[in-house]
Amino acid sequence: MNGKSLITTLFQSQAQWGSTVLRIPLGIIFIAHGGQKLFGLFGGYGLEGTGQWMDSIGLSPGYLMALLAGGAEFFGGVALLLGFLTRIAALLLASTMLVAIFAVHIGNGLFMSDSGYEFGLSLLAGSLALLILGGGKLSMDQWITQRLQLSSNN
Repeated sequence: MNGKSLITTLFQSQAQWGSTVLRIPLGIIFIAHGGQKLFGLFGGYGLEGTGQWMDSIGLSPGYLMALLAGGAEFFGGVALLLGFLTRIAALLLASTMLVAIFAVHIGNGLFMSDSGYEFGLSLLAGSLALLILGGGKLSMDQWITQRLQLSSNN
């Protein structure tokens, strides 16, 4: 596979609205949750507090785990919001949600009211859908793909 076809494969997206409708709210949610972990936004505890909590539940070293989870959520959320490298961001976020579900929530049952995994499962499902579909219309991925196609036709 040459470099140009690898780039095309990476950015190519189905040109439909469904991904856009899913991508934007998921991006906002992940940005907010990552902002809580990284910066203490929206009532979050920041890296120090989140790291201490992660240590307390056995995800050690806690500070590093908080940095990885917060970074994945915040920057992955920005990528989803923009539709930039959507599939890579979605894979990273799906992996993060799997860890959250199995390390934190699975023992509490399904429902959010009991700190269960339903919210994490919803975010996982949305991330997996975007992994399959790509960024859709109004995404940077779609714009890049169109530019690559135009340049290859010239």
